[in-house]
Amino acid sequence: MGFRSFFAALTVVFALSVPAIAQPVRTDNVEVEFHSARAAIAPGETFTIVLRQNIREHWHTYWRNPGDSGEPTEITWSLPPGWSAGDIQWPAPEAIPFDVLVNYGYSGEVLFPVTLTAPANLRPGENVTLSANVYMLVCSDICIPEEADLTLTLSVDAQGRDDTIWAPRIAEAIAALPRRDDNIAARVTPGTPPRLSVAIANLTDVGDAHFFPFSRDALDHAAPQLPSAGESGVSFTLKAGVAENLGAAPLEGVVVVQTANGRRAYEINAEPGEPLPGTSGGAVGVAPVEPLALPALLAALGFAFLGGLILNIMPCVLPVLSIKALSLAGGAHSGEAKRHGLIYLAGVLATFLALAGGLIALRGAGEAVGWGFQLQAPWVTAGLALLFFVIGLNLVGLFEVGGSLQNVGGGFAQRGGDAGAFFTGALAVIAATPCTAPFMAGAIGAVLTQSAGVTLLVFAMLALGFALPLVALSFAPGLQRLMPKPGAWMERAKHVLAFPMFAAAVWMAWVLTEQAGASGALALLSLTLALTFAIYVARWGRVWLAVGAIVLVATGAMFWRPLLGQEQVAIIPKEEWSPARVTELRGEGRAVFVNFTAAWCVTCKVNEVTVFSDPDVARAFEEENVTYLEADWTNRDETIAAALAEHGRAGVPLYLFYPADGGAPTVLPQLLTEALITQTIVGDTP
Repeated sequence: MGFRSFFAALTVVFALSVPAIAQPVRTDNVEVEFHSARAAIAPGETFTIVLRQNIREHWHTYWRNPGDSGEPTEITWSLPPGWSAGDIQWPAPEAIPFDVLVNYGYSGEVLFPVTLTAPANLRPGENVTLSANVYMLVCSDICIPEEADLTLTLSVDAQGRDDTIWAPRIAEAIAALPRRDDNIAARVTPGTPPRLSVAIANLTDVGDAHFFPFSRDALDHAAPQLPSAGESGVSFTLKAGVAENLGAAPLEGVVVVQTANGRRAYEINAEPGEPLPGTSGGAVGVAPVEPLALPALLAALGFAFLGGLILNIMPCVLPVLSIKALSLAGGAHSGEAKRHGLIYLAGVLATFLALAGGLIALRGAGEAVGWGFQLQAPWVTAGLALLFFVIGLNLVGLFEVGGSLQNVGGGFAQRGGDAGAFFTGALAVIAATPCTAPFMAGAIGAVLTQSAGVTLLVFAMLALGFALPLVALSFAPGLQRLMPKPGAWMERAKHVLAFPMFAAAVWMAWVLTEQAGASGALALLSLTLALTFAIYVARWGRVWLAVGAIVLVATGAMFWRPLLGQEQVAIIPKEEWSPARVTELRGEGRAVFVNFTAAWCVTCKVNEVTVFSDPDVARAFEEENVTYLEADWTNRDETIAAALAEHGRAGVPLYLFYPADGGAPTVLPQLLTEALITQTIVGDTP
């Protein structure tokens, strides 16, 4: 081989071994650079590079949805003519808790693939340099915006070739990206709480799982997701974010599961619907808890007994116990006190153990539950409010069940005096659940992760402590002799005790408002009114009893949704009304429907529940391209008042339909039907 041949061969070997040239940049908290999968590119080729971040220990950067705070990394390209760059392809993130917040991002080394396409007019033998500015928010206890100007120089050849170092690494990074798989089904289900179920084939040994939504507003990121794994996939308990449409709209994001074969990520688009079967079972990601040692168990039992004892003087319990004390005052002198005391103890014990059983069952299903868990359901809260209200009505004498105060508890089950004592104990326990006495929280907290037997034992000690004062009163002759004899004072005391029961009902109504909002409060008040009517007219005979029952059932049928966590969803997209908006839409040749309404307008609400939430009506609005405008007159508004007066109305509701042909608006009647409104907007009115 001559010198020239040797030099030419050496040049070829050198050219083949030269990688793309990147210039790393080190900021205060991250080293960042580009790398290409191709050492040389061909004209017109599409290939992949990665943005590599090597993040300082204990610092992190952010995913496309950063979670509660932060900003995602951004790349701003300065490319030569003819070049194009795709978006950042985001690896699966990790949840990064910070105090009460949870962010989504990355730590350590992370590779972000980006697809580039070269122009077809590149000439082999030349080099091309790509430039970009990279913006990163890098955070630890503090957040620092950092930037880096990066370059990547690539050689152009007639035949492109891989970079021997970075091609396999980039291929591995691409393979690990979350991918959408048509074989993966997902559903998001509204409720209390909403649930996400994901069916993934051949998913075994799930050690942990997390769902990362694409939308920043979809979830409360800091709320525990309580992942659960079944034979067909995984499910999550979610909490809605500020968007407040969880379960009513598709939910996109990434599900990450940790299995025996490593970390796997799936991109999903969950449609609203019923939970997918086989996606829930045992809780995952929960560390096993060591059983309590004997001293700790004895301490928990002692604290539970003391907590139950102190619970008697908590404000949520006193109204019920006062009634029972009054009951014992009557029974003490008739020889029934001991029997009623024991039956009361049985009611308390049975209810505490039933609560423990429900708690154990829900915990086994992967739910995070604790003391008072049943009050997390709006229908339970509403039911208790109604129960306390009815007891109050009984105490003020609106109606009598059983004919005596001793049977107030029995009124709950419409039984005799012994049943009254039993259900008074049960009612006292249920009324006690919003309260937590000293010593009690620690005892319950200690056993929530223990076995079912330990949990039942602690709740039994709570029951004994709770029932002790009244049982002791029943069996102590000295204390009984101190109690006043039955007489007219009991009737007066009965009326006075009605007001703590009404106060308890008010408290439950406030809790329901926090759970189900204004719709829940409206439902409860409507049911309270219907129930009061039914009780009142029932005294006049069976016909009126039937009338009252019909009114109560009809009210329940109309207002059950918010009490079961199914808010009435406005399914017709709406805009805020203004005369200018009407003029603008009509100028575009659009049909317009205007709903003049108010929060205090009963007829308006009835129409919204029965007509505007009807899927057929919503479909007609969409098919006829009708814009739905809402003029809310809940608060004083002179513009709306003038519009009402213009159409001869002094109040709401008023429904106007402006046809697309620019004709005069049609004034619809105040009470709408689905047929009337669909016929109106399709121009099919008789």
